[in-house]
Amino acid sequence: MLVEHRGKGPTIHESAFIAPNATICGDVTIGPNSHVLSGAVITAAGGAVEIGSNCVIMENAILRGTRGNPLTLGDNVLVGPHAHLTGCTVESNAFLATGSSVFTGARVGTGAEARINSVVHLKTSLPPNATVPIGWIAVGDPCRILPPDEHEAIWLIQEPLNFPKTVFGLDRPAPGGTVMPEAMSRYAASLGKHHGTDRIVEEQS
Repeated sequence: MLVEHRGKGPTIHESAFIAPNATICGDVTIGPNSHVLSGAVITAAGGAVEIGSNCVIMENAILRGTRGNPLTLGDNVLVGPHAHLTGCTVESNAFLATGSSVFTGARVGTGAEARINSVVHLKTSLPPNATVPIGWIAVGDPCRILPPDEHEAIWLIQEPLNFPKTVFGLDRPAPGGTVMPEAMSRYAASLGKHHGTDRIVEEQS
């Protein structure tokens, strides 16, 4: 399904393939010979999405541009099933395996690999040709690649990257506090811009 959002609809090269039950919403550009498979969602609800040539977005992957952080894929990129990419840059020839996540403001270098269920965290710069092993976390700039059981080491790098401020525009609360009521109120208002304005441009067949 191709959806126009806030007056902007997808631009898809004639040689690209979009599965009938994939959803492409808003200011999304998809280059030559790229393929978007069943159940994938590519949405430019907050910021543009640009996908290069010869990319494969596999089943049920989610790619989302955000305000101030467009999402860009270079050429020859594989995004595996159930992967989740938000407001990031992925350079050419990268491999993002099943269940991998790349967060807001991150950059995945040319030829890098994020293997099954790995994470490239907020504002992290994964160098060219680097590998994040299965289930491991890449965090920071300069980047460290750490196993999931090293939470304290990860948090020392992650905390100053300030997820609440970067993603929701809210200061981190004092211990015991929460940003969730204000964050979700803002998020719901932003998503509410879909109501009554989105228009289906084309049902894929």
